[in-house]
Amino acid sequence: MQAPLTIKKQTLMARQPIFNANIETVAYELLYRADNQLNAAIFDFSGSLATINVLLNSFTSIYQKDQLKRVPAFINLTYDLIVNGTLPNLPTNQIVLEILEDIEVTEELIRSVKSLKKKGYTIALDDFLYDDKFIPLLKLAHIIKVDVLNMSFEQVSAQVAKIKEYNVILLAEKVETQQMFKHCKQQGFTLFQGYFLAEPEIIEGQKMDACQIKTLAIIQALQNPKAIASDIEQLILQDPAFAFKLLRIVNSSAHNLVREINSIVEAINILGIPEVKKWAIIIAMTANQEKPEELVRDLLIRGQMCEKVALASGLKDPSGYMIAGLLSGANALLDIETTELLSQIPLTGEIKTAITEASGQMGEILHNTINYCRGNWTDMSIDFDTDIYASAYRESLRWVSDSMHTIDG
Repeated sequence: MQAPLTIKKQTLMARQPIFNANIETVAYELLYRADNQLNAAIFDFSGSLATINVLLNSFTSIYQKDQLKRVPAFINLTYDLIVNGTLPNLPTNQIVLEILEDIEVTEELIRSVKSLKKKGYTIALDDFLYDDKFIPLLKLAHIIKVDVLNMSFEQVSAQVAKIKEYNVILLAEKVETQQMFKHCKQQGFTLFQGYFLAEPEIIEGQKMDACQIKTLAIIQALQNPKAIASDIEQLILQDPAFAFKLLRIVNSSAHNLVREINSIVEAINILGIPEVKKWAIIIAMTANQEKPEELVRDLLIRGQMCEKVALASGLKDPSGYMIAGLLSGANALLDIETTELLSQIPLTGEIKTAITEASGQMGEILHNTINYCRGNWTDMSIDFDTDIYASAYRESLRWVSDSMHTIDG
C-alpha cells in the first residue's frame, strides 16, 4: 500500500525596516508565513514565550552606530488574537501591535484594544484609509500607517488632513520613490517604510564624490580575473584604514586562525583571492558614510544569502553568487544607473545577466533572495526550497551584524 503523503511544515519569516525622517532604522515589521498560507503578514504565537522572545531578538538585533542594539518589532494581529486574549505577555517596549485594515470594528474589539493599550502596548492601524467607522480606533491608536503606493501627492495630503486632528504618529508605508518620501516628510509623516532606498538619486550633471570613486575603483580592480595577490596588496595598501580593517577581519575569531596575520599578502595567501575580494568589497561598501546603514545592511544580507543558498544547493563558485547579490543594488549606493555600474566592472557574463535579467541559475537565486528578503514569497520560483532559503536568511542576519561589528571594531 502506498504511504500517505506527508506535507512538511513550511515557515518563512522576513523583516522590513521602518525608518525615521533621518533614514535611521528605528524598527522592523516582521512578516510571517506558515504552511501553504499565502498571507505574508500574520505573526505566529503558537510557540512558547521563550521561543518567541528568541525569535524576536534574532530578527530585531542590529549593529548600528557602532553598537549592537535591538529595535522594536511591528507585528500584525488577527481579530481572534485581539479579542480572545491569547496574546502572550511580550515586552511592551519591544512590540508594536498592528491592527489590519480589513478587521471588523466591533464593541468587543474596541474593549480588547483598550485593554492592550492599558497594558502598555503601542497600537498601530495598518494600511489605513480614512472611514468614520475607524474613529473609535483612531482615538486609541498611537501610529497610523498609510499605504501611499498607489496614491498621488494630493491623495496623501487628503488623508493627512482627515487624520491630523488625532494625536497619532504618521507612518508612510510602501514608499517607493525619493519624491514620495520627501512629500510625506513635508506632510508631517515621521516614520517611513518601503524600498525608496533602492532607488539611486541621480541628479543631472552630478559627479561621484571621492568616496564613491574610491569604492568603484576598488570593486573594479578586485573583479579583474587576472588580478594576482601582489596587485591586490598594492591596491589595498593605498588606503591604510582599508588595510587595517581587512587585517582586523582576517584576525577575527570567525576565521579561527592559529596565529595573527600582519601583512596583506599573507592574508591573501592564507584566505585565497576570492575570500579577500569578497571582504574588500564589503569594506568598500561600508565605507560610504553618506548612505544609510540599512542600505548597506540590506545588500550584505542579500550577498551572503545568495552565497549560502548556492552552497546549500551544491553549486560551484558560491563567491560569485555573493558578488552578484552585493552588486545587484550597488547602483543605489553609488547613485549611478545599473548599466553604467556594470559597464565599468569586469564581471563575468553570468553575474551581469543574473543582475540585469535574473536569468540562469545565479539569476534565479538572486531573484528569489531579493523577494525572500522583502517577504514577497509568492513572487519566488514555485519550487524554491523553503528550508534552504529560511536557514540562509537567518544565518545572513547574524553574519551581517557580526561583520559590521568586526569592521567597525
